[in-house]
Amino acid sequence: MPTTEAVVVINPGSTSTKFGLWSRDGCIAEKVVRHESSRLAPKVADQFDYRCGLIDSELEPLLDGVKIVGAVGRGGPMKPLRGGTYHVSPRMLDDLIQCRYSNHASNLGAMLADHYARRFGVKAYVVDPVTVDEFRDVARLSGVPWIRRKSRAHALNIKAVVRRAAADIGKDVVDTRFVVAHLGGGISIAAVLGGRIIDVNDALHGMGPYSPERAGALPIGPLIERAFSGEVIREELLDELGQRSGLKGYLGTSDVREVMDRIRDGDKEASLVLHGMIYQIGKEIGAMATVLHGEIDAVLITGGLAHSTDILEMLKPCIGFLGDVKVYPGEGELQALAEGAFRVIDGMEEALEYN
Repeated sequence: MPTTEAVVVINPGSTSTKFGLWSRDGCIAEKVVRHESSRLAPKVADQFDYRCGLIDSELEPLLDGVKIVGAVGRGGPMKPLRGGTYHVSPRMLDDLIQCRYSNHASNLGAMLADHYARRFGVKAYVVDPVTVDEFRDVARLSGVPWIRRKSRAHALNIKAVVRRAAADIGKDVVDTRFVVAHLGGGISIAAVLGGRIIDVNDALHGMGPYSPERAGALPIGPLIERAFSGEVIREELLDELGQRSGLKGYLGTSDVREVMDRIRDGDKEASLVLHGMIYQIGKEIGAMATVLHGEIDAVLITGGLAHSTDILEMLKPCIGFLGDVKVYPGEGELQALAEGAFRVIDGMEEALEYN
């Protein structure tokens, strides 16, 4: 039987792990394993054995007729890095195991990729981690000397969509100018010049539009008053801003489909809150267009919310004056990881080192 060369692709999430086998021609198989919350240790590195065992049981039947040539995982929070595909190194693993930058489920991506690389005798990679930082110095200024703006965004999908859009318009990536809006549970809106994310809102805390779950930019005064009110401790406030704000804070749900159903049933508050999110998304897209001096090839809309025709119909009148708007629905993270690994395996790029 002929064999197909493939990479093992792994994307750990908070309550599940997506994984699959991808060839140069696309997806061979894709799976999602769900995790019992009671089995997940507080420190994500301690979840490794549990998650690995579940993946192993699902992976084995997929290997017939497949030759594994690499393993690639989602890149977790690390030190600021330029974009690209990185070898998984001992130092990278140590930073992720120790949760040096954050205790996040994606820390397990490199750990699991390293495990399967050792099993199959291949190399392990991560691609465009969330801490990709290609800011110009001016973009780091916040207005307060002791706060530097951070680049924390959906870099993996943003960069993958830029490559696809460049191919669609017949340009080399290095010659392109895009504003990219990743719309999901969190929202990243980036100015991307020549494939580099030169500015983007902090998609986790404190910048950009509110999202289905996150607060976005906030008036400073009321935030300070709440922080010192004695009503919440630090961890509770961070959780409130990062997971219980936006649509969820106003309406009790982060499910946009449910919000749309409520609007169709005449819920005026739901309509106002959803339009408020779209309003802020449009403002941020406009702001990032100014970073590129208004000279853009297109606005690219991606992420899970890009599947919603209702969201797109509300957003396009706000941004249509900027020119062409292209839509690439979904997050496409497994595909982006596989493509990044094959670019290195096939000699199109050199893997970067985490030093």
